[in-house]
Amino acid sequence: MRVTENTNYDTVRDSIRRTKERMEGLQHQSATLKKLNAPGDNPVGAAKVLEVRTDKVNNDQFLMNAKLAATFLENSDHAVGELSDIVARAKEIALGQSSGASSNQDTRLGIAEEVTQLFQQAVATGNRRVGDRYLFGGYKVNRPPVDQDGKYIGDDGQMMVEVTKDVFISMNVPGDEIFNTNPEGLKQGSSMGGYEMATRGPAAEDSETAAQTMQPENTNIFDELQNLRIGLLTGDLDGIRSCLERFDDMHAKLIAQRAKIGSRLRGLETTNNALERTNITNATLTSSIEDADMAQVVSELAKEETVFRSALQSAQKLVQPTLMDFLR
Repeated sequence: MRVTENTNYDTVRDSIRRTKERMEGLQHQSATLKKLNAPGDNPVGAAKVLEVRTDKVNNDQFLMNAKLAATFLENSDHAVGELSDIVARAKEIALGQSSGASSNQDTRLGIAEEVTQLFQQAVATGNRRVGDRYLFGGYKVNRPPVDQDGKYIGDDGQMMVEVTKDVFISMNVPGDEIFNTNPEGLKQGSSMGGYEMATRGPAAEDSETAAQTMQPENTNIFDELQNLRIGLLTGDLDGIRSCLERFDDMHAKLIAQRAKIGSRLRGLETTNNALERTNITNATLTSSIEDADMAQVVSELAKEETVFRSALQSAQKLVQPTLMDFLR
């Protein structure tokens, strides 16, 4: 096989070109600290990095949703705690003023003013908000859910937020569940001697065949505070004593609501920890795919420089000068 001078030139040129390309790639990795700078560097790795980055974007949004929900729930918990303290103080007042031996008309009139302050404080707490959103209005977050007379004008909407893929949690507690001990009983039927009667089935008028469910009496915080105030102003000791059991029911209901809110906050904390662990794992995986090992890059760059110098020296021996080179 005859080896021409052009073949030698091509061989030298290709050898030097490949060496320079490798050096250029290593210098680019040294400058960017990444070995994956273009999809062509590692197509499979590039696809995996894009997938991981998409997961991170989704997880960051889930974390923002969870933070917003936690803010709502934490403020709701504080508000419910304040209402619980108001109910406890109202029960203490009722207990102290329920006997004629321990109170008189003058003291009851003075205490009635404190109950008025408790009522106003309860209304203000019921209208607590975060930013421009009211906590206890359900879906009606743009207006106060409790008017100045203690009437609830919100709804029972639950605002659901996605805190991880296909997992939703309610970020609010509707006011009708906070301010009433039995909101479901309030919605069903008519009051019958302290109970709500709910009938079901087509033959509701036939008491022998209709399925009936007795719902316990509903108690409203604002109504009971007003009842206590009226009892103090009028000296109705029986009315004051009748408030005691209902205050106990309200206090138990508020404690149960705080437990429900606390369980949601605990769930959010667990979800946040899981999302943060996933982000850390994804970051480690991304780093292993696209980050360059600088010790290896520097070593390979030094090796390629040696190869390049050797190629130049070999080219001087392989490519012999010709008469045309001397003429030029």
